[in-house]
Order: sequence, then structure tokens, then C-alpha cells
Amino acid sequence: MRRLFDQGTPVPLRAYLEGHTVDTAYELGWAVLQNSELLNAAEEAGYDLLVTTDQNLKHQQNLRGRRLAILVLLSTSWPSIRAHVQTIVQTIQAMQVGEYVEFALE
Repeated sequence: MRRLFDQGTPVPLRAYLEGHTVDTAYELGWAVLQNSELLNAAEEAGYDLLVTTDQNLKHQQNLRGRRLAILVLLSTSWPSIRAHVQTIVQTIQAMQVGEYVEFALE
């Protein structure tokens, strides 16, 4: 399974996604792409899921018919994300193509 981390997604999360190929938009040279361009590039490259912290994505883009799942982490704080890492990993593993989930960190 191929996962893509958008800008703002803490890279240490990658270590918890064993058995997944995880790339970052920055590593791929996609950090300059706007939302629709990034979504299109991710789909064309065969990514299954985009992990982002962009809470406005659903308001800025029409997400219907997308061929990848989108997980929005409602925080960029690694300590907050690390405290919920097992639940986040379970969410990632359960997500289906076209699904959109916002993960609130309490």
C-alpha cells in the first residue's frame, strides 16, 4: 500500500506504518503543488491514501470520485499525534478508496 504525507504531516508517523510505502510530498518534489494538483499527482502515481493536516481541503476541493482515501489529522503536533498513533494507524489500515476522515486529537 502506498501512502503519501502532505506538508505538515509529522514524518515520524512513517515509522509506525510497517508494511506500507510512505513518501512525502517534499521528497517527491511535490511541495509546490496546489491541492488539486497534489491530489491528481498522487492518484496518477498510484497512492492509496493521502495523510494531510489541511483542514480546509474538503472546502477547497471536490473530493467526490477520488481514487485515494484522505485522512486529515487535526493537529501538526507530533507529541499529540504520537499519543494516538495506534488509533491513527488502525484508521489508516481500515480506510477505503474515496473515503475522507478527519481525525481529532484530544
